[in-house]
Amino acid sequence: MWNRKKKKKPHSSEKEPLKRQDLSIHDVRKAVHAYADKKPSEVPLSVIIKEDLTLDYELLAPYLQGIPNKKYYMSRETYELFEEKDYELALEIDHVQHAVDEYIKQMQELPIIDTDPYKRISYYKLERLYLLQKRPNRDFYLTNEEHMITYKKPE
Repeated sequence: MWNRKKKKKPHSSEKEPLKRQDLSIHDVRKAVHAYADKKPSEVPLSVIIKEDLTLDYELLAPYLQGIPNKKYYMSRETYELFEEKDYELALEIDHVQHAVDEYIKQMQELPIIDTDPYKRISYYKLERLYLLQKRPNRDFYLTNEEHMITYKKPE
């Protein structure tokens, strides 16, 4: 009586493996926004970002219904989405944003070039405090949003 094995019934809650699809960066961005709107407030958005900056498509499945054929990356620091060709930019933005945050914490001032009207980040100031291991080949600028940086030169 106790040795009888139960037959496994398929449950409707069992997940089908996600299928690869042609999903644009816009589709993925919309899914990330939908996930962010629905997630509990105590759960950080960064839970969808894996160590290599790829996205956890299992968590985004209710909003995407698949895995993109293309690779997309998301900055852990700015939550900006990037295509595969911009992977290095995603890494750089994370490193520089982290350095900027640390600089502000330590110095209580912004690490920008003093005379620059665009609020360009001063790599020299960051390097002086050993906050930047490698100087990027592009400029970053401080935005007006919570000391976030951008690679887009302000107009």
